[in-house]
Amino acid sequence: MKADLHVHTTASDGRFSPAELVAKAAGQGMEVMAITDHDSVEGVAPALEAVRAFPSLKVIPGVEIGTDVPDGEVHVLGYFINYLDDALVDKLADLRDSRKTRAKKMIAKLGHLGVHIEWERVEEIAGSGSVGRPHVAQAIMEKGYVQSLKEAFARYIGRDGPAYAEREKMTPQQVVELVVRVGGLPVLAHPADIEDLEEVIPRLQRAGLAGMEVYYNAYASVTIQHLASLARKHHLIATGGSDFHGLEHLTETPMGGVDIPPECIERLLAFGRRQTPSSSR
Repeated sequence: MKADLHVHTTASDGRFSPAELVAKAAGQGMEVMAITDHDSVEGVAPALEAVRAFPSLKVIPGVEIGTDVPDGEVHVLGYFINYLDDALVDKLADLRDSRKTRAKKMIAKLGHLGVHIEWERVEEIAGSGSVGRPHVAQAIMEKGYVQSLKEAFARYIGRDGPAYAEREKMTPQQVVELVVRVGGLPVLAHPADIEDLEEVIPRLQRAGLAGMEVYYNAYASVTIQHLASLARKHHLIATGGSDFHGLEHLTETPMGGVDIPPECIERLLAFGRRQTPSSSR
């Protein structure tokens, strides 16, 4: 079963529109994909509409929400969410507003470093999507200050970079609880980046955490084995995905480029089958 459970559209910081991404996935023979935009569910409805033309493909409505912890960030994926829930939509709108404020702060810091980009251009790159650091990175690259998005993050806007700025975020527990409240399945995204992961998991399980991304992007086999062992130990559903944005085709893991064991996909789909018709196709 070919699947990708972590992809981004133009509703956040991806290159392809929801309809384009669905057509691309169907053209690759994919059977399951999850739309997981940053702090946005605006790409879900268009994707669900587009997938009607491709009966062999299933689209899972999802979201990815960044959260704050003392020593970094923890991202939580929500699968099979009720993406029409008013409280969820309002909360995500607040988080997107905080992204705009953060981007403007980073632009000001970049200017002090001699890297001059305009907010209007960042906004233009983002289009109707949620403004994110990749849009700032693209603006930096366009001006010739760096050669790649990766370099922009490494030199300027990564978490330890001189132009990094914080934004308003929820805690991991709050996001897990929110996903549960809207009928979804909360999953830890790219957990190898999380400090003290073995302490974080039980704490979030008490809030409702049900899964963990094990098969992710370019994770080495030793990392996958470690995460798979943790997932088994804590009885978490193991998921996986490419974290596809479509921005740098030469270096980015392609959509569908991560092998996810069929039994993991089936466990996730089994959860979806128990949900109401409004939260799954």
